Amino acid sequence: MAQERVVYINGEIVLESEAKVSFRDQGFVTGDAVFDAPRTFGGVIFKLTEHLDRLYNSLKYMRLDPEIPQHQMTELTMQVLAANQPLLGANDDYWVIQRISRGVPTGRGKYKPTVIIECNPLPFAARARYYRDGLNVVIPSIRRTPPECMSPRVKVHNYINLILADQEVKAQHPDAFSILLDINGNISEGLGSNFFLVKNGIVVTPREQYVLAGISRETTIELAQGLNIEVHEADVDLYDAYTADEAFVTSTSFCICPVSSVNGSTIGDGGVPGPVTDRLQKAYSDLVGIDIVGQYLTRLG
Repeated sequence: MAQERVVYINGEIVLESEAKVSFRDQGFVTGDAVFDAPRTFGGVIFKLTEHLDRLYNSLKYMRLDPEIPQHQMTELTMQVLAANQPLLGANDDYWVIQRISRGVPTGRGKYKPTVIIECNPLPFAARARYYRDGLNVVIPSIRRTPPECMSPRVKVHNYINLILADQEVKAQHPDAFSILLDINGNISEGLGSNFFLVKNGIVVTPREQYVLAGISRETTIELAQGLNIEVHEADVDLYDAYTADEAFVTSTSFCICPVSSVNGSTIGDGGVPGPVTDRLQKAYSDLVGIDIVGQYLTRLG
């Protein structure tokens, strides 16, 4: 087992190559599943409780019973991480992902849920250039699913809305990063990322009702408040983005990554990171005990 990562699946910890899910599993058949994905910093998992709180809120929203209480999910997560620690490379880190699907039909409208806990190495090399150059954000024509249809606040496996938007952007701009508008024409979020802008030293991010409120988003707001940086949740449109002094995205993997342009319009003076973004990145690094920017930049070719 020392040469291959392991995964928890339905009561067992097995080699990843031995893990199997039924083709009748509702997570595959209909996308009826939820997940969450904390990460490690220096091999230490970050804000597991907050991620699992959100996971169990998503389960409740989806009326999906994992048949595992939250405290046991915590214990199993730590077991899987400990088993995979020996395979973690120097200066590498994991996503530690919990996935729960409705599972396999057992008859009379009943299902046996599928529960998976896995470790997946973070893609530092593939994303390193974004910390040097910034993200080029492009807004697709596809709008974010509105809360009247399904709450964006629930973290479900069905990412089709976000994936189609990302495919549209990458078909024309292969290295661009998609951020969707909501149905009201305001900026919402991207594929696993929240959006922030900075104007006159004030940080602004879209309101929680229209986005999945990321744990990294929450952490960044807390850090800004600790630095006496004013933060607002508000409607943010393209005018606000084009005229911003700085912009950045947050996510579990990125933490805080600067944005250099939106729809080809340069943000601020074009330099990344901007001064407020830089302060927040440094504060994030201090909090987690890892140079979050340096961890990426060391992978530049």
